[in-house]
Amino acid sequence: MTGMRDIPLPDEQATAALGRMLAAHLHAGDAVLLEGDLGAGKTTLARALLRALCGEATMEVPSPSYTLVQVYEAAGTEISHFDLWRLDGPDALHELGWDDACEGVVLVEWPDRLGALKPDGALHIHLLHDGAGGRIARLGGWDGRLASLEAPRTGEAS
Repeated sequence: MTGMRDIPLPDEQATAALGRMLAAHLHAGDAVLLEGDLGAGKTTLARALLRALCGEATMEVPSPSYTLVQVYEAAGTEISHFDLWRLDGPDALHELGWDDACEGVVLVEWPDRLGALKPDGALHIHLLHDGAGGRIARLGGWDGRLASLEAPRTGEAS
């Protein structure tokens, strides 16, 4: 994967700010693949991104850990938030509407379970602990589009 970029996330506000910033660059057909250990900030980033895409800062965004997918409507496109932690394998994705979901925006936690269904051209975000209580977002993919992203500012409302 070319165009790797690290963005420091010193706190939860910076993680949410990154989600809001990324939302402004998404359009139908995009996939965002979120990786990281439990507690790395995947859900915080996903919630901020979904709230920004839907234009509702206080929107309830339940984790799709048990339902496996939550679907949202935003600006004329569907956003499908998948949490594949409990998924047995990529074959089950077809039953969840994966093919149709890929026509909109897909946001996937635990994308390693996608196997060969991993979308080409996806934005890969790996959230890592930085050893000082913060995180680092390692972004890859989106060739050419990553260059336009600025580091998020902290202190913004979620």
